[in-house]
Amino acid sequence: MKRQVVLIAVGLLIAAVALAGCGGQGPTGQGGNAPAGQGQATGSVVIKYAVVGPDEHPYTIMATKFKELVEAKTNGQVQVTIFPNAQLGSEREMAEGVRMGTIQMTTVTTDGTLPAWVPELQIFSLPYLFRDRDHAYKVMDGDIGKELGDKLLAQGLRSLGFCELGWRHFTNNVRPILKPEDAQGLKIRVQEAKVWFGLVKALGATPTPIPFGELYTALQQRTVDGEENPVATIRSMKFYEVQKYLTLDGHTYSPGSVLINSKFYDGLSPDIQKAIQDSATEAILYQRQVIAQKETEDLQFLKDKGMEVAEPDRNAFVEVTKNVPEEVADMVPLELVDRVRNTK
Repeated sequence: MKRQVVLIAVGLLIAAVALAGCGGQGPTGQGGNAPAGQGQATGSVVIKYAVVGPDEHPYTIMATKFKELVEAKTNGQVQVTIFPNAQLGSEREMAEGVRMGTIQMTTVTTDGTLPAWVPELQIFSLPYLFRDRDHAYKVMDGDIGKELGDKLLAQGLRSLGFCELGWRHFTNNVRPILKPEDAQGLKIRVQEAKVWFGLVKALGATPTPIPFGELYTALQQRTVDGEENPVATIRSMKFYEVQKYLTLDGHTYSPGSVLINSKFYDGLSPDIQKAIQDSATEAILYQRQVIAQKETEDLQFLKDKGMEVAEPDRNAFVEVTKNVPEEVADMVPLELVDRVRNTK
């Protein structure tokens, strides 16, 4: 009997030691040793992908296509959870979350919050710089885009490429803007960057920085008279409910930066890294095509909702804003501006 008791005790001791050796814990984040975002029990890679807009917003379209592609390419080994509608914060907070590693991925407006870390990204905010979409794509997908991506990487943000937000236009709730002087005295919401202040001031309006997630309320409460965004954003964010006039001046082309935390990415296996990059590249091409095709539909939708749409004398706007590049030359070198202009 004593011998049986001893054997049982020894068995329990061995089991306890084995359990202790396993850590006695579950997946990573609860005592395991796998890389951040990677489950120890299943080997799955979990990605939190945060975006600022609703389901139909350009960035959510990008995130949704990426999720579909990367989960298929990895047979479900990579699992993506999308957090739309600024659930995880403003664009600045989401970008900072990716830098810190609390969020794995985000897509944010390239020339919005990111110039806080890479001032040269304000190249996309310079007025009337890009000739057309093809010109913009060649810049983003070529050497200039790679150089800008390298600068982001130095800040802990790995660029997976640039998707589409689109051509930005002014809206307001006071009067049509057909010529630069029509903008004088208006309070226009802008992103918090020197170049946006320079653009709006050149038109005689007052630049007012407001977080994107608070913009609808600011327009509704008349905190500002107007804003500027692509037609897809104006539709998806329902700005047509609180704005009457749309001016199709196309002052800038605005891309979205698809970003992943660099340490998280570096901790993944090469095949998973390739699947993530390939999926991002494919999703970007898909998303660009979708947004470009929707532009005519979105514009008609805004008209049907009662917005008055005007096509101004663009040359007059070009003339009054021609000195903006010199005003921000300390952040966006004029040599870079010339390289963009000369990209064929």
